[in-house]
Amino acid sequence: KIVGQRRRLLQYLRRTNPRRYAQVIRELNIRGV
Repeated sequence: KIVGQRRRLLQYLRRTNPRRYAQVIRELNIRGV
């Protein structure tokens, strides 16, 4: 449930705010999620 929601949120972020999206992806990679 939550995973799909996160994916939708990331797709939205990637369209509207690529810079923020990249930052979030970096943070997720650091945490290993």
